[in-house]
Amino acid sequence: PLLSLKMAEILHEAGLPAGVLNVITGPGGVLGDALVSHKGVNMISLTGSTEVGRHVAEICGRDLRRCTLELGGKNAVIVLEDADLDLAVESVAWGAFGTTGQRCTATSRVIVHKAVQQAFTDRLVAAAEKLNVGNGLDPKIDMGPLVNKGRVKAVHEYTQVGQQEGARLLTGGDALNNDEYSNGAFYKPTIFTNVSPTMRIAREEVFGPFVSILPVTSYEEAVQVANATEYGLSTSIFTNDLHVTFRAMRDIESGLVYFNAPTTGAEIHMPFGGMKASGNGHRELGSHAVEEFSETKSIFLAYPPAHK
Repeated sequence: PLLSLKMAEILHEAGLPAGVLNVITGPGGVLGDALVSHKGVNMISLTGSTEVGRHVAEICGRDLRRCTLELGGKNAVIVLEDADLDLAVESVAWGAFGTTGQRCTATSRVIVHKAVQQAFTDRLVAAAEKLNVGNGLDPKIDMGPLVNKGRVKAVHEYTQVGQQEGARLLTGGDALNNDEYSNGAFYKPTIFTNVSPTMRIAREEVFGPFVSILPVTSYEEAVQVANATEYGLSTSIFTNDLHVTFRAMRDIESGLVYFNAPTTGAEIHMPFGGMKASGNGHRELGSHAVEEFSETKSIFLAYPPAHK
């Protein structure tokens, strides 16, 4: 919230006319419902959970008002047997932990070919355990806090779920509370292995520094596992096979598909949005964003008049 308030303050100081931009803070269940339900609002753009997105779409649908929804994800990285493992490890570490997993495009699953599973896993665990966790304003820190202590509790509940489901915890799995962490909302980078596609930790959005590793034996199985959630936002594939690359462009059910790059790199202004429960088909960024906030009107003008 502080970032949006600061941005509004800067724009006001820069001379933006009053009323052009309004920032309202408060609980979404109260202020959000009031804003979305107001008859004077003819367009809603939401970034949030799929559950809230369905609620907003229902309200807008009653009055046939437009809404664009950017919702949840269970984003996967596929690591095939010919992948550059060092590049894949670096990308997963950044995509999963770089923003403490608090991005809609953050890496949550790693679907790795069994031929390279052990080598990849060992390197990823080592990379995670080297990360410096602390105040994100410190340039020496690699991973900052979760947004609040409620999110720490929620992430830890998924750690407990993973253990109950039979997955194996490799590193992390606990909050950081001692010394400099005592007044914050810090959680260790967490990695599970022995995860199956039916487990909750492989299907539900955690929104924290939390990665599940799922082994596969072929490209076909990797695609099947990647597509086996209700979400379809961002997927990344690590391979040096151009034939596989073009197959994946068609096969992956995601609005964003990367090759040999993290799942979180969508800063370039290309169409941004998800398939399935990750959105409602609209796109943000680039010219598509302008179109979403525009009305199209067709004008037919005969001049001078064809008939008197």
